[in-house]
Amino acid sequence: MARRVARKQSRSAAKPATTTPAERQLAEGRDARRRCPRSSHAPARRVRHDRDPVELLIESDRGRLPELIPVRHSRMLESPFAFFRGSAVIQAHDLAQTPRSGIEVQACGDCHLLNFGGFATPERNLIFDINDFDETHRGPWEWDVKRLAVSLVLAARWRELSAAGAAGIVTAAVGRYRKSMREFAGLSTLETWYARVDFADILDQLRDHPKLAKQLAASVKVARSHTAEHTFHKLTRNDHGTPRIIDQPPLLYHPTGREEEQKVVVAKSLKEYAKTLRDEYQQLLARFRMVDAAIKVVGVGSVGTRCLIVLMLGEHGDPLFLQLKEARRSVIERHVAKSPWRNQGQRVVTGQRLMQTVSDIFLGWARGPAGRDYYVRQLRDMKCAADLTKYNADMLDQYGQLCARALARAHAKSGSAAAVSGYLGTGPAFDDAIARYAAAYADQVERDYAAFATAVRRGRIRTETSSGPVAELIR
Repeated sequence: MARRVARKQSRSAAKPATTTPAERQLAEGRDARRRCPRSSHAPARRVRHDRDPVELLIESDRGRLPELIPVRHSRMLESPFAFFRGSAVIQAHDLAQTPRSGIEVQACGDCHLLNFGGFATPERNLIFDINDFDETHRGPWEWDVKRLAVSLVLAARWRELSAAGAAGIVTAAVGRYRKSMREFAGLSTLETWYARVDFADILDQLRDHPKLAKQLAASVKVARSHTAEHTFHKLTRNDHGTPRIIDQPPLLYHPTGREEEQKVVVAKSLKEYAKTLRDEYQQLLARFRMVDAAIKVVGVGSVGTRCLIVLMLGEHGDPLFLQLKEARRSVIERHVAKSPWRNQGQRVVTGQRLMQTVSDIFLGWARGPAGRDYYVRQLRDMKCAADLTKYNADMLDQYGQLCARALARAHAKSGSAAAVSGYLGTGPAFDDAIARYAAAYADQVERDYAAFATAVRRGRIRTETSSGPVAELIR
């Protein structure tokens, strides 16, 4: 009896105890594989035959400015990749039907290649990170990985790369996410929070990829010139001694005959917005006065949502451009837990601050007089983005890995890197599954795009490349 007890105690002593939170999370991630095997993320069948992609788009158009909806559709009609960028609502609907690991993070919600880029920190250093958070929400980490992977396949097809080449690019990107998440799982909480992807480090790491390094270096040079002063000279003219934003219809214009009324509405929103800034930034903002405001059409998926740019001048005539952009319900919210934020602008801002290394000092939110939610940020503050038209296979491969590492850092900052890493493991099982998923779902995107194009031809969807002045004020 004593010998049996001794052997049992010896076996117990040989088995290491999971005592730290990180070790427990790592084990929980491994356990999640039993509920949701990594191979299950590869598609077993097409999406439900009764789902109508055009109806989902029409539903997502509700509440947008009707004059701008045809412009949105025209931009989406340019290619399957452009369609994909504007149809996050469709993939969110489809992702809700796929297996889930059960591990959640602050998700981007619209994680595609062109929603990454460079921007300036408050210290005026350039970093690389996710730069669009309109759809951010707490949700499954794998949804962001899957959307990024599909965007890589669509970009590869757009650049006329082979199917094998596209699969290799996706596998490399997902592998980079997996390895990066394992690195973050080994860092302390503060080390993960402070981690960043600097352009100086990126260029150093790309010494063996001179073409991409050269293009990124050129982008950095351009970004450093995109200051408020540069934007001021580009977007304004002198009107009897007062700077005024230049009308550039259909993309930038004043509401016809109601400019002063619009400025009053904006001033009220800015007053509420200022309260969401830190005290020292409230005092900084107070040293600027509003001079002009104009309606701006932005992006692909955002076209039709209400957006304004506001010209502010400081005590010495120095310019500051703020962008007020409407914040609507995230496309993934209906498929996960309800947002805890009463203001959708606050949802965007909180998600951005959680995911980004560092955020714009003027990032805040407001509710307009008509009850619509907005978030506010600087316009074009040393920002740069990838020009995929110039990318070959190697450049797209390296850029995909760069985006994947930035995504892993964002997820690690807002969630449990150890749990995700435990789920992913050290082998390529998940990488291969996502490569198969991305290829199959890119086929689905092309089918949805064909259905969208048919709806345009039949008049169910209206398109045009220009629009007249927006009749209503943006409140």
